[in-house]
Amino acid sequence: MQLTPELIEIAYRQGIFPMADPDTGEIWWFQPGRRAIIPLDGFHVSRSLAKTIRRGVFEVRINTDFEGVMRGCADREEGTWISEEFVRVYSELHRQGKAHSVETWRDGRLVGGTYGVALGGAFMAESMFHYETDASKVALAALVSRLRERGYILLDVQYMTPHLRSLGAVEIGRPHYLRRLQTALLLDCRFDEHPRTTRGEEGTCAGQAE
Repeated sequence: MQLTPELIEIAYRQGIFPMADPDTGEIWWFQPGRRAIIPLDGFHVSRSLAKTIRRGVFEVRINTDFEGVMRGCADREEGTWISEEFVRVYSELHRQGKAHSVETWRDGRLVGGTYGVALGGAFMAESMFHYETDASKVALAALVSRLRERGYILLDVQYMTPHLRSLGAVEIGRPHYLRRLQTALLLDCRFDEHPRTTRGEEGTCAGQAE
């Protein structure tokens, strides 16, 4: 089955997401019985991270190098599920305004970031990376802030890890996740219209679920 932007969107709307086999490139589809999410009012910012954010160590940008973020996330010694096919298809989703990147830059260099797909009031985060300490955490904090400002209600991070748990992630069962997802999909939130930095922007969410 060929991976397409349309197929990915249909899958996400049903709580399913793809990954590629690192060795063969074969596409596998997942719907875990336990799903990790980060409650947008429960994101944990440590003292050291708060200090890094206050000091403005990194410049935060939105959607200025989506492919660069994907390739940063794929740059792993142990191999990656982010194949060239994934880069191609998710980049097309980005061009359609449905996939977004939050990036951290320092001295003109991309040093961290995260990316994912936004549908309705849900953001499905795919991966994150860092080349400098706290660069990915600052990007994730900026993502949470943007989602809150613009009325999103669900941040899906797929599988629990100790790192995500330390940032406030929790696990919920599949039925609970699907209910939250369907509620979120009723919203009409806008993540971004044009590439820009986060400074001085205001968020909006046009729709409200019952």
